[in-house]
Amino acid sequence: MGLLSFFRKEKKQPPVPGRDRGILVFENTSEVIRAENILQKRGWQIRVMGPPPEIRTGCDLVIEFPLISGLEILRALEACGIEPLKVVPVSDGMLQPVSIFFARDYGDYLMVQAANMKITVDKRDLTVVNISGGGCPDVPYLAAQMVGCRLDEIPEPRSIGHTLCGYALQLALEETCRKCLL
Repeated sequence: MGLLSFFRKEKKQPPVPGRDRGILVFENTSEVIRAENILQKRGWQIRVMGPPPEIRTGCDLVIEFPLISGLEILRALEACGIEPLKVVPVSDGMLQPVSIFFARDYGDYLMVQAANMKITVDKRDLTVVNISGGGCPDVPYLAAQMVGCRLDEIPEPRSIGHTLCGYALQLALEETCRKCLL
């Protein structure tokens, strides 16, 4: 089953931000990726976001999570050897995480950016026409494997890439699939 088919069946909605949310701050992006995989496999409604400007330290990502599940989430991460630097409740107007996504519609083409990676598709036939951004060594390989493929045939960047850019491209691909199904 291709990624596009998965989104057609699931149509998962991201969690709604609000007072009952918190953010997990980690030392590095690798820990965010590991934590995201662990928490999603266990069914928690989480989102990877950009950190609020007040706690940003560089090329960061944070995980937004339901506060009610905070203790269980921390225990699950601790059992896997992952410990966040901070756990911060999100309150209205303060410490709001920011979206890492940006989309631009060019008529027949849709470009979606996640962090520093961009994917552009031809909306008429859902074919990837361009991959750009990032500075990681696997970006040219990812582009060569993905450009020219339809969204329902495309290899997932997380399965063929091994860097932050590959991870960001996976997020961009998932967001592209969501937008193409609307």
